[in-house]
Amino acid sequence: MFMFSVNAWSGLWTPPGLHALALAPALPLLILWEGFWKGLALWHSGRRGQSVWFVILIVVNTIGILPIIYLFAVAHLKVSELFSKKT
Repeated sequence: MFMFSVNAWSGLWTPPGLHALALAPALPLLILWEGFWKGLALWHSGRRGQSVWFVILIVVNTIGILPIIYLFAVAHLKVSELFSKKT
């Protein structure tokens, strides 16, 4: 059985044997990853006038998963279209 416990030092829920400080080096990379995909998805949803998706993308933080789903499954963009100014 896999159980999570509260780390008394950081207050974060972590699996046994995994300390929050062990994840610290990856945090800047995760922030950049999320910022890149979120910014790209916000830009495309704003240009398309999809205000509901715009608000959802601003509020929900999913480490880039939701923005990637939006860009490729909802907006049906190809990789070559990600940085074009056409909508």
